[in-house]
Amino acid sequence: MQRIDHSLLSPSLGSQKTLTSFHFGSKGQGPKVYIQASLHAEELPGMLVAHHLRALLDAADLAGHIQGEVVLVPVANPIGLAQRVDHKPMGRFDLDTSENFNRQYPDLAKAIWPAVQESLGSNPQTNVAAVRHAIGQYLQAWVPDTELQSLRRHLLTLSHDADYVLDLHCDCEAVMHFYTEEGCWPQFEPLTRLLQCQAILLAKNSGGGPFDECLSGVWWQLAEALAAAGNPAPLPQGCCSTTIEFRGEADVGHALAQQDAQALFAYLQHVKVIRAKEPPALPPALCQATPLAGSETLHAPGPGLVVFVAQVGHIVQVGDVVAEVIDPLANATHRVLAGVAGTLYARIRDRYVTAGGELCKIAGATPFRTGELLGA
Repeated sequence: MQRIDHSLLSPSLGSQKTLTSFHFGSKGQGPKVYIQASLHAEELPGMLVAHHLRALLDAADLAGHIQGEVVLVPVANPIGLAQRVDHKPMGRFDLDTSENFNRQYPDLAKAIWPAVQESLGSNPQTNVAAVRHAIGQYLQAWVPDTELQSLRRHLLTLSHDADYVLDLHCDCEAVMHFYTEEGCWPQFEPLTRLLQCQAILLAKNSGGGPFDECLSGVWWQLAEALAAAGNPAPLPQGCCSTTIEFRGEADVGHALAQQDAQALFAYLQHVKVIRAKEPPALPPALCQATPLAGSETLHAPGPGLVVFVAQVGHIVQVGDVVAEVIDPLANATHRVLAGVAGTLYARIRDRYVTAGGELCKIAGATPFRTGELLGA
């Protein structure tokens, strides 16, 4: 194992933050898997999962079982991790720029299209290598002008040539759930079974430029651009990336984290980046994948105390009461009803909400939303 510390751009005199990556195996000897945790820095379950996964990777590395490359970044956002206001963590938005740490990643397809549009030929793997090289050249030439941009550049430099990218997050209160682009779903279906996901949300470009889609989206976008230009060069999905939501913010405990780390390790064996005597057994799926465009976010009709009627993981039907918003001044109770049938997979932790505030999310099977599908 090799540890590498990457210095971020200093935002102020006498201030310096560092991003640390751990590298297992050998580059170019097999598949590459990149795993990072807590890009939203207040989302900590994935960080503990990464801690336990590192122990498993150390043992596999010592035994000579790693037959590819695994890059692990347990603390993907040292900037957000240091942000606190009134003793409360503020790890979702950069306080200097107000930007979401998991949005506004560059459009790599647009950036490298001039460099690759005429150079791709008939060999799919040669084309994959050419695209990865072009992305690497773009990242090398990128000169960040903020601390946040330097963090984005380092994360992409570490991950852009990976076959699989796992971005470990969590929601407020939630069951295990999973976001990925449609083209990546076949490769990740075994992982959702190993993790026993209770909701799986698929999209093709959910909007906002999140980290995972920056890496997976470049491949299908370039393939479509080639087809539109009349170029028959084959271009496979060179990177499959996902955002995995490890339940809720308070679900930070060794038992769950060890269980989840074992599931990730089994997936590394499944994709043959770690040698195993026999392929890991895949448990039955707990749910079917549904479109992210079919996910309903319920909002408060007015301000008040929140009392949830439905728990996370419950399957609700149209018209079911999901929550009550109580105004003790008006002595009024507003019932919030499900507009779609499906699994209630996430809800807020706070029990007071202002008018129009987000309450919870239900994974519906029928798409009805368009445009930007991700929240702030």
